[in-house]
Amino acid sequence: MTVTIRPARGEDVAAIDALLRTSFPAPDEAMLVRDLCIDGDMVLTLVAHDDDSGALAGMVAFSRMDVTVAGRTVPSVALAPVAVAADWRRQGVADALIRAGHDRLEAEGVVLSFVLGDPAFYARFGYDAAVARNFASPYAGEHFMAFPLQGGLVPCGEREGARHAAAFARLGAE
Repeated sequence: MTVTIRPARGEDVAAIDALLRTSFPAPDEAMLVRDLCIDGDMVLTLVAHDDDSGALAGMVAFSRMDVTVAGRTVPSVALAPVAVAADWRRQGVADALIRAGHDRLEAEGVVLSFVLGDPAFYARFGYDAAVARNFASPYAGEHFMAFPLQGGLVPCGEREGARHAAAFARLGAE
């Protein structure tokens, strides 16, 4: 079994929603993706399709963040969520989706990608709490990590705000 990774299209919406609702214990991630799209804050959504069946094997989303360093806006995104269909777990689908996302974002000039998650999982992609440290964020802590794109260069200067799109503040509120 092999997958093809590509940007999400309109015809993927229902399958993405179904995948998110079956991959997580509550519908929060499905509503997050919906709200990010409605609010215009989605930067990149990639899907992995099973080449044989055409079924959705996984997805990853990156949304806009408002990040400043030394008074300058730094093009940045938040990775969330990433989901893989049960039949495709532990086969490298999440890895391929995240790495493909990083490649596309780096090519588009994005400087930092943030994630809020398990350090043991996200460290293998280069996410590090030390890179996110000292950014003002309600999510600050050991699970708030950042990955420097653009060859691993971290912007120099005082780390100021790192604000997620408004949809993140609504998680679990509906």
